[in-house]
Amino acid sequence: MFNHHLAQSHMRENHIDAWVIYDFRGSNPIMWQVMGEKKSTTRKSFLIIPAEGKTKILTHIIEKEQFLEINIPVEYYVGWEEMHHKLKGMMKGYHKVAMEYSPKGLIPTISWVDGGTIELVKSFDIEVCSSADLFQVAAATWGAEAFESHLQIAKIVGEIKDLAFDNIREVVNSSTTLTEYDVQQFIIQEFQRRNLETEDHPIVAVNENSGNPHYEPTPARHFQIRKGDWILIDLWARYPGAKNVFSDITWVGYIGREIPYKYQKVFTVVKTARDLVVDHLKKAWENNESLQGWELDMVARTYIQKAGYGKYFVHRTGHSLGPGLFLHGLGVNLDNLETHDSRKVLPGVGFSVEPGIYLPDFGVRSEINVYISPNGPKITTPVQKEVIKLV
Repeated sequence: MFNHHLAQSHMRENHIDAWVIYDFRGSNPIMWQVMGEKKSTTRKSFLIIPAEGKTKILTHIIEKEQFLEINIPVEYYVGWEEMHHKLKGMMKGYHKVAMEYSPKGLIPTISWVDGGTIELVKSFDIEVCSSADLFQVAAATWGAEAFESHLQIAKIVGEIKDLAFDNIREVVNSSTTLTEYDVQQFIIQEFQRRNLETEDHPIVAVNENSGNPHYEPTPARHFQIRKGDWILIDLWARYPGAKNVFSDITWVGYIGREIPYKYQKVFTVVKTARDLVVDHLKKAWENNESLQGWELDMVARTYIQKAGYGKYFVHRTGHSLGPGLFLHGLGVNLDNLETHDSRKVLPGVGFSVEPGIYLPDFGVRSEINVYISPNGPKITTPVQKEVIKLV
């Protein structure tokens, strides 16, 4: 949840005069996460949070109805010239402002403002810096309610994972036909039965399909599940509402009594890489060391590279988890591959840890969730230690 006091403190400490949050047609999710409720707007709006003083809004007169119940002073414009004039006036005296911009687009999860709007603000003789760290401090952290809801949902998602594997075991051993799509729908039905909220569809992938990180079975495209198959299941859900946090886990299994060496070998590498990230987090906490997201990615990536599988690890080590509109939150990611995420791993943030190796004939991913509590890193989800035998 957004913490106004922390936002202003961060700005003062970093000599930022204001946080200028710009939105057009819902283009900036950070606007609505900070506001606490998404509004359906069709014109340009600016939320201006100064380091000193009261927050204010500039929006088009046609949006008046959308902002009636907002307890923030609102100014309205009609034409583009009036918008420019009023925006410049509202930022009078500012020398440096933060916006949803990342130099060279390095962190896409904070790059929501178009180049023209950045140019407009700069034309007022104002320096624009990235709001990446500011958002992280003020809005990416979990409140107590979000943390409790996450712990509860993590237990439930773990139970549904167990039910899905039990279903596979039971159906396959009864010699009845079962497909990836059947298992996916089984998981979705369990979510619906519990009135849970999800995003997209669970991943259920056997054999070579598990080597595709974002494979998704459909009614028209799916494999049958048989004895001797390798299977990966990735599922996620939360209690309804943007104030709550998803639980997102990935587990793997083998339909047989003896796990072939090739599967066991890769699983052990992935599991070790995952655990090394957690160990590094804990040691840094004990030594009062500050970490950035990219550094944790490199812990897992370096180990997997040394094991000879570097080119098969094709995504970041972990994504942000937190309140907001999306499964993948807008806070720090464990990433030095897709981006160089230099944001700090702060108390109150959460994220997945999910290294993976994706070979042509099968893939392995092991995903847990971690929360940085006031007392240090805490794993909030079940942790897979051995490959599940589905016999």
